[in-house]
Amino acid sequence: MVHKSLINRALLLLSFLALQFSAFAQSEAAVNAGKVLFKSNCAQCHNRNMKDDLTGPALGGVEERWADYDQADLYTWIRNSQALVQAGHPRATEVFNQWNKVVMQPFPNLTDEDIANLMVYINCQYAGNCPGTPPPGGGITGTPGAGPEEGSNTGLFIILAVILGILAVVLARIASNLNYMLKVQAGETGIVRRSLTDILTSKGVIGFLVFALVVLGGYTTVNNAISMGRQQGYQPEQPIKFSHATHAGAQKIDCQYCHDGARRSKHSVIPAANTCMNCHKAVKVGSTYGTAELTKIYASVGYDPSTDTYIEDIENKSTEDLKAIYSKWIQNEYMKEEDAKVNKVDKVVDTQWDAIVAALTDEAIGDESVYGPINWVRIHNLPDHAYFNHAQHVSVGKVECQQCHGKVEEMELVGQVSPLSMGWCINCHRQTEVKFDGNEYYKSYSKYVEELESGAREKVTVEDIGGLECQKCHY
Repeated sequence: MVHKSLINRALLLLSFLALQFSAFAQSEAAVNAGKVLFKSNCAQCHNRNMKDDLTGPALGGVEERWADYDQADLYTWIRNSQALVQAGHPRATEVFNQWNKVVMQPFPNLTDEDIANLMVYINCQYAGNCPGTPPPGGGITGTPGAGPEEGSNTGLFIILAVILGILAVVLARIASNLNYMLKVQAGETGIVRRSLTDILTSKGVIGFLVFALVVLGGYTTVNNAISMGRQQGYQPEQPIKFSHATHAGAQKIDCQYCHDGARRSKHSVIPAANTCMNCHKAVKVGSTYGTAELTKIYASVGYDPSTDTYIEDIENKSTEDLKAIYSKWIQNEYMKEEDAKVNKVDKVVDTQWDAIVAALTDEAIGDESVYGPINWVRIHNLPDHAYFNHAQHVSVGKVECQQCHGKVEEMELVGQVSPLSMGWCINCHRQTEVKFDGNEYYKSYSKYVEELESGAREKVTVEDIGGLECQKCHY
């Protein structure tokens, strides 16, 4: 009976701890999923602390504000706000009018599970009790070179370690008691029941702790060394809210029109503002942000959209002179809108001008002029000892941009999708077949072509033509 009592207690404790851990793991998984969705879809317009308004309203308490309506209405609003406004939904119309009829970007690809996870993250961030996340701060700032947020799974590991530790102590205690009772039943005398302190300070426990520390230390060291410089998932905010979903997706602009170096050089190159001007001399007001983002481009190249001319002697113009030029443009365009309010125009102008100054000045090098290059934040960055040539892959290998960079044409804010690790590159070279048809770069591999034509070989991979040789990437 004593044996059964001890075993039942151990099983009960183990079940309780397992349930607690499972609930915690599910909660943190939902928070982490919601955090990723918020960064990808919402952070451009909504404050991360969920309490303060930004371009859009604070999201904290959004479910309470929609409590008088079905949850499906809120989910429809998030996916396509204009559909609900056009249907005459009272809450949707109220919010639309309250925010001066600024159109919220639609997110038709979000599933119910995605939105539910997003709500979990919004609610816990608003309450300040998200598991595994730092205290809420401002919006995403995107520090160059920073990787994905560390420590999101630290809570899980700590809980798991505590559970295993408690379980080990309970089992050790049970084993000690069983051993004591067996000796008593065998008639042995002078037996002393081992206390919990005796168990915890035994050679076996101390040896196990030393072994565990060595394994954990080795794992941490190796894992950190492997992760050094990695930044998969890195999705910084850019100085201009450039939407690849609009340009590459809706407008079908080819990647290589802007990144024209990809087909002919090692680097894909960051597009110059003059490339933007090829289209935006004609398209002067954006579909989402109006004049707010496009005016940053005009200011960087010294273009006056009001007169369709470049500003003469701009190097000698003061910041106040430039502010007057672009404030006039912003004000005139704002007053053309149907919902424009005279008493708000100064606020609109000042807000947009402050954003222009913040985007185009570089205080780190003492440059406080809005006229100059746009300080784009680099996302993909290989280590110096690794050689990668865009032209070799794009022009010779016929590799699609999406194979490495993901579905950029669907991204509002671009982030690093692939790990860009050596193992990832090697696996790609092992699996990718060489495209010989009509490709003059592979004429020297006539033997492989003949073997393919005769049926002696089914395929030729990059590995077969030297794609795994160390010197190809590390010279």
